[in-house]
Order: sequence, then C-alpha cells, then structure tokens
Amino acid sequence: MSIADQRVQSLSAVRVILTVFLPFAGGYYMSYFFRSVNAVIAPNLIGDIGLSAGDLGLLTAAYFMAFAAFQIPLGLLLDRYGPPKVQFALLMTAAAGAFIFAIGDSKSTLFIGRAMIGLGVSGGLMSSFKAIVLWFPRDRIPLVNGLFMAFGGLGAMSATVPVEAAMAVTDWRGVYGGIGMATALIAFVILFLTPEKANTDPIEPLREQFKGILNVYRTGLFWRVGPLAFTSASAGMAIQGLWAGPWLRDVAGLDDSAVATHLFLIALAMTCGFAAMGVISDVAYRKWRIPPRTVMVLGVMAFTLVQIGILLEPVTISYAVWFVFGLVSNFSAMAFAVLSQHFPASLSARSNTALNVLVFASAFAGQYAVGAIIDLFPLAESGGYRPEAYQAAFGMLAAVQVLAVVWYVVAGRLERNRNVDG
Repeated sequence: MSIADQRVQSLSAVRVILTVFLPFAGGYYMSYFFRSVNAVIAPNLIGDIGLSAGDLGLLTAAYFMAFAAFQIPLGLLLDRYGPPKVQFALLMTAAAGAFIFAIGDSKSTLFIGRAMIGLGVSGGLMSSFKAIVLWFPRDRIPLVNGLFMAFGGLGAMSATVPVEAAMAVTDWRGVYGGIGMATALIAFVILFLTPEKANTDPIEPLREQFKGILNVYRTGLFWRVGPLAFTSASAGMAIQGLWAGPWLRDVAGLDDSAVATHLFLIALAMTCGFAAMGVISDVAYRKWRIPPRTVMVLGVMAFTLVQIGILLEPVTISYAVWFVFGLVSNFSAMAFAVLSQHFPASLSARSNTALNVLVFASAFAGQYAVGAIIDLFPLAESGGYRPEAYQAAFGMLAAVQVLAVVWYVVAGRLERNRNVDG
C-alpha cells in the first residue's frame, strides 16, 4: 500500500470515528445516564411523590419494560432503514419522555415519562452495534464494541457526583429537563452528521425478516450464551441503576455525598471494565486464540462472586468491593459481539435485539422483584430498609446467575456429545 493510500485510509478511519462512532456514543451515553440517575435522586422522588420500595422499583423499571418491548421491532427497523434515521426518532422520543417526567406530579405521569425514555433510548446500543457492523472490520468488533460501551460508563459516572452537585442548585425536575435538552441535541447531530451506509443486500420482505428472527432463536449458541447475558446484565442494571444507592444508605450508613461518591466509583470502574473487556478479548484471541465467549464466561463468574461477597455486608471495605463490582459488571455484554460474529451482517441487528429483549425484560423483572422482596420485610427503626431485606433480594439475583453458569457448562457438554454422536 502506498503512502497516499495509507493517508486516505487513515482519513477515512478518522471520519468514521467523528461522524459515526462519537455521535452514536453520545446517544449511548444518554441511555446510561437515564438508566442510572434515579439511584441518586431516589430520596427526592420518595419524599416528593410518596413512593414505596415497590413503587420506586416499578417506576424505575418502566424504563426497562418499554426498552424490552421495542427490541424486536427495533431490529427489523434497523436492518431495513439503517441506524441514523431510527436513532434520531427514538432519541427525540426519549427527550419528550424526560420533559414529561420533569413536570410529573403523580406516579402515573412519572411512569409514562419513564416508559417513553426507555422506548427512546432502546436503540442506544443496538443502533450503534448495527453501525459498528456496517463501518468497522468484523474481526475487530469485540474491541470496538468494548471501547464504545465505555461511553455508557461515562454516562453512568455523570449520573452520580455531578447530579448530586446539580441538586444543590436545582431539583430532580431540573435535572430531567436538562438531560432532555441534551438528548434532543444529540439526536439532531446524528441526523445531520452521520452518513448513511449503502446496503448492498436486497431488502427482505417483512415476512422474511421475521423468519430471520426465528432462525436466531432456534440457534443453539443463542440459548447457550443468552442466559449468561440476561441474568448477569439484569443484576448489574438493577443494582447499579437503582438499589446500590439505597444499600449504601441503609446498610453502610453513608450520607448522600458519600453515596454519590461510591456510585461515581462504580461507574468509573464500569467504564474501565467496558474498555478492558474489549481489549482483553481482542488480545486473548489474537495472541492465544482464546475465544471471546471464554473471556465473557470468566467475567460473569467473577461478577457473581462479587455479588455473593456483597451479601456478607463488607461495609469496611465497601469502596474496594463496589469498585470490583463495577469493573466486571458488564462482561456479559460480550455476548452481543459473539452473536454479531456468528450471524451474517444483514441479520446483525435482529440477532442483537433478539438477545436484548431478554436482557431488558429480565432487567425489568429483576429491578421490580428486588423492590417487592424488600417490601416483604418491616422497615428498620431508622426508617430505611433492613440489611436482611437486601440480602434476600440480592441473593435471589446471584442465585439465578449461578444457574446460568451451570447451564452454560451443561449445554456445552450436550453440544459436544451431539457432535461426537453425529
């Protein structure tokens, strides 16, 4: 390759980063901000609206419910119309939901606003993964996915200490109004800046598109890695996105400032973990031919062990434990890269959304179930929730993850036996 060709290729790579990677990363940043912000403002919501633990869990989980419900249509739309147009329309929906949430004065209004936000950011990751498949080399997808997802960690970081500081000059309504305007701005950046990637494959009839989804769900690999992904991801979302904050107040006895600092640390570790996940999987495969799914399984097992450690209430070393929690909390996301490499590019969005619908449906169930379990226990004398209530709720999340790891091992042995018999 000549020097001139190298310069053209380099300029092309820079253009893709500036016009594709970064704009879509902005949308994913907002998705994680919305997902995490209620962990900081939870006391204000409880005080202003009068919410129980179950109400708070259901309200926050409305995000996941709407998110999950739109995943199958999202995959069809992305494979048919491309990421920029779809992401613009969705982010504008999220902005509208944020404004409704900001003016809401009842549980039902807040639920509608939160559900609209969940619908609006439902394409934050999937549209970006589709864009990555279209614009980046297939053998680098795990690396690019990991680096991209670090922007989600930055969004979660911004929803901690910065939000706590913002609450000194405004309230939770002002916070939601501000992030609604930021979301609309990013939507217009994507619409006007991101180029369309020409689709060389013929557009399939809608019936054939649905057949593609069914083919994904019939694949043995999907049902081997899927349970690992959705049980681990749902636990991470439920705890980091909401229940870590109340745990730190009620079990560790921290004030609001210390809680925000802990949540910032978790988000910082999560950001590092996203980037490390991509780099580790890329290096492991290129140097030692260790497949990404092996790295994913080891990360999921580490995450489950950390949650079991939290059940022991390690208050004196809470910073260290919660940092490790954030660091390994999203290794299950490598399942998306595994599926993207397994299926053809024309099916990439549908394969990812087929998994994501399970991830966010389980996140909705997990976040609500934690609140429902906590409500089974009487309040502590301080007015907070009891440590044993958190142990029961978090223990339930850890138990289903252990079952998912066991299933992964069993399914692998069954697959090997079938190959030998065949």
